[in-house]
Amino acid sequence: MKGSFYLRKGKRMIDVVGAAGALIVTAPVQLLAAAVVRRQMGTPVIFRQQRPGLDGRPFTLLKFRTMVNTLDGSGAIGSDADRLTALGRRLRASSIDELPELWNVIRGDMSLVGPRPLLMEYLPRYSPEQACRHEVRPGITGWAQVNGRNALTWEEKFELDVWYVENLTFGLDARILWRTVVTVFTRGGIAADGHATAPEFKPLPPGAQP
Repeated sequence: MKGSFYLRKGKRMIDVVGAAGALIVTAPVQLLAAAVVRRQMGTPVIFRQQRPGLDGRPFTLLKFRTMVNTLDGSGAIGSDADRLTALGRRLRASSIDELPELWNVIRGDMSLVGPRPLLMEYLPRYSPEQACRHEVRPGITGWAQVNGRNALTWEEKFELDVWYVENLTFGLDARILWRTVVTVFTRGGIAADGHATAPEFKPLPPGAQP
């Protein structure tokens, strides 16, 4: 893996220092977001969910809550589009909902930069090549996030994730962090076409084209 020295020695140190600094800088924003979420959606303010981390090991992801537990006519949990609130859309559009993940970085669950942590149930669906995305810690932002985010197909996202793992360097991480700032302000690729967030990942049949 390219950048293995940086991966072993430097990346974790930069993660801790960077996340700690970002927590201090964003503390007022996070306190305000927490207060507004509590007032408009109640508790819990923080959304917690098991996600796969390094080598696919599970950890508890932290985010600001953006959805309510709306039930459909059959009594089941409604779709993302039905559950996502107006406040939740604003939090997602500004990426403020992601700020609690800085604690995941401090704890060593995540990195500032890396493939995004997806759902545990996706693990057995990956091809061997796609599974390489778990050879590094998942990130708050990543190569796929600055190259289209949810506007990409799953196959395109995974190709970008694997490319990142194979080409990881300090320079690449710095480039991604800079482009993330631009992406947040332009609010590009927040949702996939026809979806409130992103569709479920289902592997393509053999020979099918994305």
